[in-house]
Amino acid sequence: MIAETLAGIALVKSAVDGIKSAIGTAKDISEIAGHIDNLFEGEKQVQQKRAKKSGTGLTDQFGIQNVAQEMIDAKLAQEKIAEMRQLVDLRFGPGTWKSIVDERAKRIQEAKEAAAKARREAQLAHEEMMDNIKMTGLVSMVISIALGLIFLAFVILPK
Repeated sequence: MIAETLAGIALVKSAVDGIKSAIGTAKDISEIAGHIDNLFEGEKQVQQKRAKKSGTGLTDQFGIQNVAQEMIDAKLAQEKIAEMRQLVDLRFGPGTWKSIVDERAKRIQEAKEAAAKARREAQLAHEEMMDNIKMTGLVSMVISIALGLIFLAFVILPK
């Protein structure tokens, strides 16, 4: 997949080219959806690179070239997204881009909530399993003691 081989700003530029080439003939938004996904993924990668302190040494991390490139890439990504917003709204009607962005944000939030719920359920299941193991151990210990006392009372003491 193209999103896996390109990174950051290159993915943004590739997505923009794809959208531009397909927008005129697209019958509906689904025909350019893959390019829009790549656009968002590329912008996310640019933001992550910018947020992450890249480089192993302080001079790499704080060097003017590194900082400038990160800032420029972020600005370019935002410009390309604004350009695509206009193209999509012109082609499919005002508000289409906002609807896409809102739906994407909603789905991301739902996915985060589902993941958090799954983690909570897994934690509860783990705690329940540990409680069951503790209870089984306790019951086994009580039974062992009881059997030991019975053995002691009927086998060893009567002699």
